[in-house]
Amino acid sequence: MKLFPTNKGKHIGQSPGTVTFSGTPQVDEVRVSVTDYDSESLDAKLLDSVEDAFPYRDKPTVSWINVDGLHDDQILTALCSYYGVHPLILEDICNVQHRPKLEEQDDLLFITLKMLTCQEGQKRMHIEQVSFVLGSQFLLSFQERSGDVFEPVRKRIEGNKRRIHNSGSDYLMYALIDTVVDHYYVVLETLGERLEALEDALIAETSETLLREIQSIKKDLSLFRQSVWPLRQVISDLMGEEWDLIRPETQPFWRDVYDHVLQVMDGVDALKEMANGLIDLYRSTLDQKSNDIMKLLTLVATIFIPLTFIAGIYGMNFDPEVSPWNMPELSWPFGYPLAWGVMIVMGLMMVWYFKRKKWL
Repeated sequence: MKLFPTNKGKHIGQSPGTVTFSGTPQVDEVRVSVTDYDSESLDAKLLDSVEDAFPYRDKPTVSWINVDGLHDDQILTALCSYYGVHPLILEDICNVQHRPKLEEQDDLLFITLKMLTCQEGQKRMHIEQVSFVLGSQFLLSFQERSGDVFEPVRKRIEGNKRRIHNSGSDYLMYALIDTVVDHYYVVLETLGERLEALEDALIAETSETLLREIQSIKKDLSLFRQSVWPLRQVISDLMGEEWDLIRPETQPFWRDVYDHVLQVMDGVDALKEMANGLIDLYRSTLDQKSNDIMKLLTLVATIFIPLTFIAGIYGMNFDPEVSPWNMPELSWPFGYPLAWGVMIVMGLMMVWYFKRKKWL
């Protein structure tokens, strides 16, 4: 995801509702899976074709149909057409640069948001768009690639947890979005640990590599804020209005998600301040090193100025037999070592004086 997203893939003048994937394919082929359950049964499997998902639309059980991969417009169009999803919503699903939003369409509710992950061994934060289409008894979810943060929800379903099995598809959508928001804390903690490590490294030494790493984390934090901030309004709308597809007993749970989003935003702002502070620390350290170098050079130059003056006088090589002004030191056999002694003593006295003044 870019700080300044573009509508990549959509041509100017293209008719509204045209399905065009705006990202880079993350999987070789689109996979469709289903998790169908109620209080007494559970059926979770990977479907062979998109048509196998059609019978779940009218089942009385809760059906969660998940799609991994958004680059095959034929599969997405077939699925969304059968479930009554408007082409404009399908266009938003395929536009992975879209900001989080909430939209109601007849008997469906559409939500898109960003799923953030920091995989082990990778330095950069990964941003993936996840979209949900909520129906009365089904939930469609669309992801860019395989692998997500929904495994705890799947385990709750497989573990026959009473609350999720006795609730509807609206509670399932809440559980999935809540898991996405909770994982923001994991990403935030990872970025915070990286900044703390960089702070310790900066105290020990300064290098352009550390500065680039700080700038990289700062960019991730800007993307983090850009991805999460609009979600605040989405959750606020879900919490503050009455929706036909969201049951009254599910409504209070959105308050908890809203509070978590605000806490995450506070954490992002704190880490951005910390990153800015590290950049200031880097610059201050460089300035301090430059000052120390200039200070040392100035002191060295100050010590050698009187020594150069003395050497200049006795380096004029006036012949005492010719010059009317007699310089007895030139013909004195101890003049040379005496000049050296005077210059050495003068230099040592100046170093002692500088140290006494704590200039060295």
